[in-house]
Amino acid sequence: MARIQGSWWRNIALMATFIFPLVGANSAVAEPTHGIAMHGEPKYSAGFSHFDYVNPKAPVGGSFKQASRGTFDSFNPFIVKGTPADGVGLIYDTLMIGSADEPFSRYGLVAQQIEVAADFSEVTFYLNPAARFHDGQAITAKDIAFSYEILTTQGAPHYRSYYAGVEKTEIMDERTIKFIFKPGENRELPLIIGEMPVLPAHYWQDKQFDRSSLAIPVGSGPYKIASFDAGRKVVYQRDEKYWAKDLNVRVGHNNFSRMQYEYFRDTTVAFQAFKAGVYDYHQEYSAKSWATAYHGSVFDQNKILREKVADANPQGMQGFFFNLRRDKFQDPRVRQAIATMFDFEWLNRQLFYSQYTRSNSFFANSELAANALPSEQELAILAPYRSQLPASVFEQEYQPSHTQGDGNIRPQMRQAVALFEAAGYQLKNSKMLDKDGKPLFFEFLVYDKSFERVIQPYRKNLSRIGIETVISLVDISQYINRLNSFDFDLVTMRLGQSNSPGNEQHMFWSCDSAKSPGSRNYAGICDPTIDALIEQVISAQSREQLVVQTKALDRVLQHGHFVVPQWYSPSHRIAYWDKFERPDIRPAYSIGTNTWWAKPKQEHP
Repeated sequence: MARIQGSWWRNIALMATFIFPLVGANSAVAEPTHGIAMHGEPKYSAGFSHFDYVNPKAPVGGSFKQASRGTFDSFNPFIVKGTPADGVGLIYDTLMIGSADEPFSRYGLVAQQIEVAADFSEVTFYLNPAARFHDGQAITAKDIAFSYEILTTQGAPHYRSYYAGVEKTEIMDERTIKFIFKPGENRELPLIIGEMPVLPAHYWQDKQFDRSSLAIPVGSGPYKIASFDAGRKVVYQRDEKYWAKDLNVRVGHNNFSRMQYEYFRDTTVAFQAFKAGVYDYHQEYSAKSWATAYHGSVFDQNKILREKVADANPQGMQGFFFNLRRDKFQDPRVRQAIATMFDFEWLNRQLFYSQYTRSNSFFANSELAANALPSEQELAILAPYRSQLPASVFEQEYQPSHTQGDGNIRPQMRQAVALFEAAGYQLKNSKMLDKDGKPLFFEFLVYDKSFERVIQPYRKNLSRIGIETVISLVDISQYINRLNSFDFDLVTMRLGQSNSPGNEQHMFWSCDSAKSPGSRNYAGICDPTIDALIEQVISAQSREQLVVQTKALDRVLQHGHFVVPQWYSPSHRIAYWDKFERPDIRPAYSIGTNTWWAKPKQEHP
């Protein structure tokens, strides 16, 4: 039941993953290298044969079928318009690629080498001469320059945020391109550029990039789009002529001949289809289903296997995000009062079989999370902004409202009413009235009907202090459009985080992103102090600095009461038909399904 809404974004996340590293702080001489790490040297040295967590002799063949929610109407995941098909990232390569057993390293893919200036003022990429698009045309520096230009001018807003530190590009020769940065030491930016998807200039030259379309685009990745049924199914076929299939960073990956996504509008229907063998792999987001629905002959006979896979990544924040663009949510005391009425402990016991942990940080489950009182190092960072910050930032450890889980919320009711009164409201005739006598009312926006059972108890609690609410259930297309235009009051969202926070924090919390339709600053946060703290995170000179500066940012976000924190699970819940084999070593930062392979003789139900 604890489904994380907003999973539609994962296609774009494939194109611009948030796990961005920093260049080694000790780099002194600029010279081309095969890979770079956040600190020191990357794990894998030049000339390595393959990553440790793959089977380099994995057979190729078979299919891997997954389920998707909702629908799709586009194969362009780089723009705001449209709903992109799941898996479309499979058709694209990037300049560099990360390993899944290191949090902060990147290695050459389209760019076989990278050269970072000692003062981080520029980065040069040397392209692999073998790199090709699916139509056989060579990937050149012109394509890299085109990709940067089209993404920053016509792509989704987050690309402009990612690449905001770039001053200009210079094509040095056919296979060499340089990115020159604006003043300021942005140690993360070289790797952000390295994660840029590579788009073919020749394909897009006579097409409209910023319009959603089901025209099959030209890519350069390990798969091509083989077929699709608009809004219902998309099938990707492994490209046997893929230029990088024998490259060390690709060995042991992409072992299935076909990757298939079946679309369902209802979670229950999808799960029944999974048990019937319509698709092969299911990731479970419902604690109730995990506890009660996995029974029957297919499970008793081990035809379907299930397991929990530990997740070493920071969990970020999942919660009800307030839209501060609405006047009624401008006062942090109002937001805190509303959050106080959320009884997580009761929900966890009654609905989730006590499987979840309460979110209390925007970097939960990591060393980046602010806890206890601020350290001396944090205080030194926060001191210049003391007059702009609430006293609680310095004096209190942030903790969401806590109940006994027995349904008794009278202490929370008293606390919430006191906060409302301090903000100028009064509870009169069972209505929470603002200073103008207008009742407080707001909407929960959802696209998954099953989430209503989480919201309904919360609504009941809110009604006890005179707050009227409504649930608006819309289809996925309406949901995306309303998110992109910030047309909502409260919405459930999860903002995942990486082990190396950096430029993406602009997109989450900055004033610029608050004003950019389609950005991921859902809350509409615009605070000069937060903007300044983001810059300090980005300019961290060491891992130690990054941790303390991220904690300072986290602490300010916590005490801003921008969300009603929900929950997280430190593990993935997965189930799959017994049709697959996988390497002995699982990567620490991924489930690793892209390293699995089909058993020689697949067993079909």
